Amino acid sequence: MKRILVCGAGGFIGYHLVNFLKYYDFEVIGVDLKLPEFGKSEADRFILGDLRDQEFCSKIFRFTRGVKYFDEVYQLAADMGGAGYIFTKDNDANVMTNSVLINLNVLRYYESYEKIFYSSSACIYPEYNQLDPDNPNCAESSAYPAAPDSEYGWEKLFSERLYLAYNRNNNLPVRIARFHNVYGPFGSWNNGKEKAPAAICRKIAMAKDGTSVEIWGDGKQTRSFTFIDDCLAGMRKFMDSNFIGPVNIGSDEMISINDLTRLVINISGKNLKINNVEGPLGVRGRNSDNKLIYEKLGWKPIVKLEEGMPILYSWIDKQVKEKYSGGK
Repeated sequence: MKRILVCGAGGFIGYHLVNFLKYYDFEVIGVDLKLPEFGKSEADRFILGDLRDQEFCSKIFRFTRGVKYFDEVYQLAADMGGAGYIFTKDNDANVMTNSVLINLNVLRYYESYEKIFYSSSACIYPEYNQLDPDNPNCAESSAYPAAPDSEYGWEKLFSERLYLAYNRNNNLPVRIARFHNVYGPFGSWNNGKEKAPAAICRKIAMAKDGTSVEIWGDGKQTRSFTFIDDCLAGMRKFMDSNFIGPVNIGSDEMISINDLTRLVINISGKNLKINNVEGPLGVRGRNSDNKLIYEKLGWKPIVKLEEGMPILYSWIDKQVKEKYSGGK
């Protein structure tokens, strides 16, 4: 039986990943600063601690007489959030320092595991290739010359190179994936770190019928959003392959933020108007280019927004009612 470590198991993707891996009867150990907020982890063991702390990491990664302790490690732990957290520049130092420390510590004990998955981000792509909301270029080969639009993107790009260096110099099998806006239930929705799908669902769930919801910018900025089930399937297929990456794991169903808002308004059944206001935006357009992952792995996403967003909205609507209306 494979023994797998999930770093960042208390986060949104980490929570779902642990439960997904348990479906395959793997032995799964989760580690994070906190337990999952909205559901019980199915990890065989959950270790609370700070991966920025080298002494703590030395206790997690065991290496004795050449016997590797973990078959696989998934490194998802990072300091991150949505546009309101990443693009205000108020959190840049923490975002870069915290995430770099985690990755340095995890790689310090590379002899303790057979293979590692690193979750990078579409935020590494150059801003100059994402100025046209209708024709963004996010092919994996477009990453250089580098010009991410945030310090979060720069840190992710640096860490990609760090993992590739360990692969090159220490023969460490790595798998590097660039995630594109993963969404679904059991994630942040009201703590300032939520991403656009959750934030839009929250605003609409809280809005009174006949009023309006505020959307940052002109709403013409475009994105693609990846349902969590698709993300997990892509991760597993990637980990089982011989391909190193980096590779996009994302949906190529591009939509404007205003149109995403209209979709959720229709799901809610409410009569709401959109009020576009100033706010942090990020790039004008971003969409996953899936040519490489389909060529190498035969993977493509299958969950459309009209299927995934009702699941997210239903869950967030329930959270809103429980928190603000006593469950009514």
